[in-house]
Amino acid sequence: MAQQLSFDLPAITALEREDFFVSPANAAAVAMVEAWQDWPARKLALVGPAGSGKTHLAHVWATLADARIIPAASLARADIPALAAGNVVIEDVAGIAGIAKAEAALFHLHNLTLAEGNSLLLTALRPPDFWQLRLPDLASRMSATPIATLAPPDDSLLSAVLIKLFTDRQLAPTPETIPYLIRRIDRSFIAARQIVERLDTASLAASRPINRALAAQVLDNPAQ
Repeated sequence: MAQQLSFDLPAITALEREDFFVSPANAAAVAMVEAWQDWPARKLALVGPAGSGKTHLAHVWATLADARIIPAASLARADIPALAAGNVVIEDVAGIAGIAKAEAALFHLHNLTLAEGNSLLLTALRPPDFWQLRLPDLASRMSATPIATLAPPDDSLLSAVLIKLFTDRQLAPTPETIPYLIRRIDRSFIAARQIVERLDTASLAASRPINRALAAQVLDNPAQ
């Protein structure tokens, strides 16, 4: 039987709706994002741990709503009236806490976008009350934003995330590899991303297939 080997190919991140796996850990958030035309406040805060799918789901919404995506850190240099002319995704809002120009820009974008009848999706690790924004009017508006939460992964979601991460790197682990990894790695998206990166590197370096044996070797040698 021919061995399955990995090759040094670029990772291609799939961000389409059909690539987003729905499980009990994220079903409610997905439903809220997809029902965006029914948002009573025309805005939503999408929150969850790093790697939980916020950016992916933000891209799904951007496609559904024909929205532009901008990092909150770029708002101070952005054309706010142009952004407010359509629907907008603002990523990593908590990252601008204490940056006066960026907070002011978000305040104006928030008000103008809603005044124009458009919608906002804001992403962050934690809910708005934890963003530590210093502009009082902005903080109060963010605190009033409805929240959709992406929870830590259950088994089915973690399996899907691992498969997606391998697929993005154009890798095909043997069937027993995914169940083995789920039993051994921390239950987090960061841990999933890290083990896939390490297995990719180890497989390429040793010209070995990605299987349970390689996974055991990598997990038992943290420095590898």
